[in-house]
Amino acid sequence: MKIFTITLLLILCVNVNNLFAQHIEGTWQGNLEVQPGKSMLFIFEISKSKEDLIAKLAIPSQGLTELQPASTTFIENKLSIDASNLGFKFNGKWDVESGKINGTFQEGLNSVPLILTKEELIKRVETPKRPQEPAKPYPYLVEEVKIYNSEDDISLAGTLTLPRAFNRNTPVVVLISGSGPQDRDESYMGHKPFLVLSDYLTRQGIAVLRYDDRGVGESTGNFEKATTADFSKDVLSVLAFLKSRTDIGGHKIGLIGHSEGAIIAPKVANSSKDVSFIIMLAGTGVLGKQVSLQQALDYRNFPVEDEKRYKAYIEKAIAIAASDKETTIVKEELRSFYQNSEVLTSILPPTINKAEFIDNLVKSRTGPWIRYFYHYNPAEEITKIDIPALALYGSNDTQVPPKYNMKPVKEALQKSKSGNYEVVLMPDLNHLFQESTTGQISEYPKIEQTMSPKVLEKISRWILKEI
Repeated sequence: MKIFTITLLLILCVNVNNLFAQHIEGTWQGNLEVQPGKSMLFIFEISKSKEDLIAKLAIPSQGLTELQPASTTFIENKLSIDASNLGFKFNGKWDVESGKINGTFQEGLNSVPLILTKEELIKRVETPKRPQEPAKPYPYLVEEVKIYNSEDDISLAGTLTLPRAFNRNTPVVVLISGSGPQDRDESYMGHKPFLVLSDYLTRQGIAVLRYDDRGVGESTGNFEKATTADFSKDVLSVLAFLKSRTDIGGHKIGLIGHSEGAIIAPKVANSSKDVSFIIMLAGTGVLGKQVSLQQALDYRNFPVEDEKRYKAYIEKAIAIAASDKETTIVKEELRSFYQNSEVLTSILPPTINKAEFIDNLVKSRTGPWIRYFYHYNPAEEITKIDIPALALYGSNDTQVPPKYNMKPVKEALQKSKSGNYEVVLMPDLNHLFQESTTGQISEYPKIEQTMSPKVLEKISRWILKEI
């Protein structure tokens, strides 16, 4: 889901004046303290592209590269990076004399200093080991494909992997990524879950198609304006592409969705007769408004004086944001609510600009994706399916906790006409289906394993046995 932390960082695209460009091009680095006594090295490679500057950020210890914030400005030696789409903001001032950019990284109500220094030689940092990532040459066929969504006039770029002995009876699966801009490998926290999954399945005799989200990688379109319904249309375009191929049979095509992808899968299955089965990995099972409320309460990283009062404050904000009124009216009402909220005033640190903070809150709660998500209930779609379904959950999942979502999904499947379904809770696995200790997001990049072999085996065996 849309959860971002201090470790979720970023490509830095900077638009600044020519004077700044004369000095800032090159390599910059800084250490961000992520917890007392522990910091992470950030390396910025800044170069000039026409009249703009582009700075690519690497965090070697996390394996993170090339994520893009919403906007960046540089005025009067002040650098402001609005990455509210990724859960943070950075504000820094360039000290010409010292050559440093002294800044503050802000995530929610927390602020942490981040100072960038220009370096000629960068200390080598060992990147995390990812033993499951496959190495070329692959023992199967790999085809780069382009898929056209005529309804929205966008092109999706993907990779189709086929067993060498594939034929029209070979099962084919389409991988549907989770929320946020995802490439075809679902790259996240230094891991590439979809690359590992597709490699494993193809080696087992199952063809796999994975693709970049619209507006990501080599795919065209605007990700920021898209909703779950739009992403569902992209999947329908992928299905049409597969059906158009004479070398692929149309009777064994399935969908594997992770996180948001898991709630897209049943929606697509109910819109197309070409889906033979679905596999839902860590999918929510309740109304989006409930998910948003749960996340706001469970992921709060600051104290409040009155828990009941704080919950009522969140419920009211979501109710306003989810109303059927025009978005412009909703924004006005939500801004007024926040401005007059005693709860918000009580929890805001004095160092944070309240007006700016409210603007970010309003923006995050009224975008196209979240406005659609508030009213989407995947359980309603699951009850309508009449095809085999497998739902997997990790017991350590803190992003889509099974205690909220597993039961409603199972109940929905019981009401459906599937007749062939399974809901499984897998011990000690997190949201990425890694074997984990805490399940917390901060643990993801520290784990060498990208996806538990138990999950990979479960998925492949289920497909080959049931389909």
